[in-house]
Amino acid sequence: MAKLKSKFTCLKCNFTTVKWLGRCPDCEEWNTFEEEIVQAETQQRSVAAKRAQGSKNSAKKISDINLITYEKFKTGLEEFDRVLGSGITKGSLTLIGGEPGIGKSTLLMEVCKQLSQGYNELKILYVSGEESNSQIAQRSKRLGINDGNFYILNESCWQDILEQIKKLKPAFLVIDSIQTTVSSEIQSIAGSVSQVREVTYELMNYAKANDLTCFVVGHVTKDGNIAGPKVLEHMVDTVIYFEGDQFGQYRMLRVIKNRFGSSNEVGIFEMLEKGLVEVKNPSQYFLESSLKEAYGRSLTCIVEGTRPLFVEIQALVVENKFGNGRRTTQGLDSNRVALLIAVIDKYFEIPLSFNDIYVNIVGGVKLNNRESDLAIIASLLSSYKGKKINEGIVFIGEVGLTGEVRSVPMIETRLKELEQLNYTKVVLSSKLAKEQGNKFDLEIMGITRAQEIEQILY
Repeated sequence: MAKLKSKFTCLKCNFTTVKWLGRCPDCEEWNTFEEEIVQAETQQRSVAAKRAQGSKNSAKKISDINLITYEKFKTGLEEFDRVLGSGITKGSLTLIGGEPGIGKSTLLMEVCKQLSQGYNELKILYVSGEESNSQIAQRSKRLGINDGNFYILNESCWQDILEQIKKLKPAFLVIDSIQTTVSSEIQSIAGSVSQVREVTYELMNYAKANDLTCFVVGHVTKDGNIAGPKVLEHMVDTVIYFEGDQFGQYRMLRVIKNRFGSSNEVGIFEMLEKGLVEVKNPSQYFLESSLKEAYGRSLTCIVEGTRPLFVEIQALVVENKFGNGRRTTQGLDSNRVALLIAVIDKYFEIPLSFNDIYVNIVGGVKLNNRESDLAIIASLLSSYKGKKINEGIVFIGEVGLTGEVRSVPMIETRLKELEQLNYTKVVLSSKLAKEQGNKFDLEIMGITRAQEIEQILY
C-alpha cells in the first residue's frame, strides 16, 4: 500500500503547503490552514482518468452557439422565488448556509412541499446525513408533506447517494449537508477540504449533465462564513445565507451570488409553529412595535436588490462614568459609527465622544451601505438632547468626513415607496432634492452639510 501524505490548505485562498503555518503567505490571513490527506499517486491518476472519460469539447464561434432559455420552477413562495431570480432554474446548484438551528432544513422542507404540490409528476429526493428517516418524516408530516413523489434517504456516502439518484431519477435533490457527505475515493475525514471539494465537484458534473436541480446545505464557521474551501462557493450557481436571530421569529434569506438573477436580493420569513411563513410587508414589521413618543430613534429607507425597506435606527447616548467611552453596535459597522461620532464632535461642536454610545438596527437587519448615515446622526442627536424626532420624517443620505451630505442611488424607488406608505417628509442631499423637484407628493428637504439637520429635527 502506498504511503499517505498530508498537506495543509488555506481555507481562504486555497494556498497549499507541506507544513502548518500560522499566517498564510498568500492572503495574509491568520489560522486558516487545515490539514488534508493526500491520495497516493496511483489513486490520483485513477480518479483523474475517470474524470477525463467522455467526449471532448472543441472551441466554437460565439455566432455558432445556440442560446438556451432556462426553464424556471415556481415554488409559490414569492420571497424565495424572487431571491433566486423569479424562480428555481432547472439544472442549477444552490448552496444554502446558516447558523445551527436557524431553520435551513425547515426552509428546504417548505420548498419541497411547494414543489411536490405544484409539480406532482416530478420526483423529489431529500438526502440527509445528519437525521434518520423517521426524524425527517416526522418534520415533513408536521409541515404537511404527504405526497407520493417525495422520497427520503438517510445516507452520507456519495457513491451510494449517486446510485439511488440514478435509480430513482428525481428532478429535485436536497443534500443536507455537504459537510457530512463523503466520497469513498478520498481518504480523509468528513468535512475536510478535499472531501467537500470532491463531493461538490462530482455533484456539479452530474447535475449539469442530467438537468438535476440541487439544493445543498452548508455549515458555517464561527465567523459566519460557509465552512470548507472558498472554491465551494465558486463552483455552485447560487449562494444564499439564511440569517436572523435563532431565538427570535424572523429570518432573512440573503443571496450572495446568483448566476441567474440579482445578487443583492433579500427575502423575509417568519418562523411559526407550522413552519416558515413569508412576510408580505417587511417594512411594517420593522416598524410596528416602536414607541411613538420615544426619542433616540429615526427612520431610513435602504434598498436590498430591487426592494426598498424601511428600517428603524435606535441610539442610546449615556454619560460615561469609567473613563473610556463604550461603543456597542448591532447590525451596523462599529467603525462607521465611530466615524459619524467624530463628524458630530467636529462640526456640531457636541462632545459626543465622551459618552457611552449604543446603536441598534431594529428587526435584525444588517446595514452594509452608507445611505443610513443621516439617520444615524439624527438618532444620536435625538438621544443626546432627549428630544423626539417628528413622526413621518425619513433620512436618506451619506455623510462624508468634511460634513457634506452626498447622494444615494435608486432614489426614485425609495421615494415611490415613501409615497405609498403615507410618509410626509424626507431629508436628502441638496442635489437630489433639486432633481426630484415636485415629482412626488412629498415634502423633500435638501441639505448640503450635516449641521443643517438640527434645523429640521424637532
